[in-house]
Amino acid sequence: MTGVQVLAVADSDADQRLDRWFRRLFPHIPQGRIEKMCRKGEIRVDGGRVKPATRLQSGQEVRIPPLPDPMPGDALGAPRVQKSAISDADAAMMRRAVIYQDDHLIAINKPAGLPTQGGSGQGARHVDALAACLAREGEDKPRLVHRLDKDTSGVLLLARSRQAAQALTDAFRHRETRKIYWAAVAGAPLPRMGKIKFGLVKAAGHGKGGEGEKMRCLHPSEIATTDGAKRAETDYATLSALGGRVSWVAMVPITGRTHQLRAHIAELGHPIVGDGKYGGSSQENLGDGWGAQLGGEISRKLHLHARYLKFRHPFSKRDLTLTAALPDHMARTWDLFDWRAEDVPVDPFYDELG
Repeated sequence: MTGVQVLAVADSDADQRLDRWFRRLFPHIPQGRIEKMCRKGEIRVDGGRVKPATRLQSGQEVRIPPLPDPMPGDALGAPRVQKSAISDADAAMMRRAVIYQDDHLIAINKPAGLPTQGGSGQGARHVDALAACLAREGEDKPRLVHRLDKDTSGVLLLARSRQAAQALTDAFRHRETRKIYWAAVAGAPLPRMGKIKFGLVKAAGHGKGGEGEKMRCLHPSEIATTDGAKRAETDYATLSALGGRVSWVAMVPITGRTHQLRAHIAELGHPIVGDGKYGGSSQENLGDGWGAQLGGEISRKLHLHARYLKFRHPFSKRDLTLTAALPDHMARTWDLFDWRAEDVPVDPFYDELG
């Protein structure tokens, strides 16, 4: 067990998330433990309490509480999850998921149901851990630069180096990327194209300890007077509608709030197919529910997919456009409704809809 340590943030680590900085220095400490130490105030920056996502600044002093010593074989500075700890099946799954790679970055089509990062109740099987199998000989484990929710599939970027991670993280933070999601939603949104500007605030769930918390939408005029509320903005466009029963919708998150797309489109009365959190019991196709199951033909999984990502490559400075194929459960739904990618614009917000 180590004693209390106080470490200064180096210039090269400026603007890095606290949890990522911590895991690089102490790779044997799991993400869940870092989050717990932050909640309890055991990790402090310049004497103040912090969150795992706090951005560090050069020269700040980070208080590190006593930590367990690494187990034999755990080398400080090495990736926390070694390639040998990843099953052959998971390694093959990650390699199949790669849709682009070069000397600086990797893009995968994240499978639905696979968490992006570890955390409370997520276990050790997540992209951040499994990415070690994508590292080249002598390289560090690829770094996450953004995230997708566990049940959302699609384009996810990882960086091969600290420099690439910083450049890509900055691009996401400064909204220098273009992200388009595809979803199947209940009913037919009207107007067919629009902008959603509801604010979002976290609402506790009904379970013991607040389990099942979700985001609640607010009128824009209520944001300033509601504690914890944040501005949120989503563009949407209806690409195809099936008799007012179910629609194929494209969405662009102008801001990047938790569950933003799911909460926003549900607030319009058109929840995403398979979204039990924001769609409620009407997902079951019972009584007067909107019946997105269409008699049981449609998967109960969430129909939300990060289809398209466009950004400027941090080193070549060329625009890079990536698209990810639909996951199997969504592909079956698209086939059932005869929805085809070639029949719609790549970016319906810039191109004319037919």
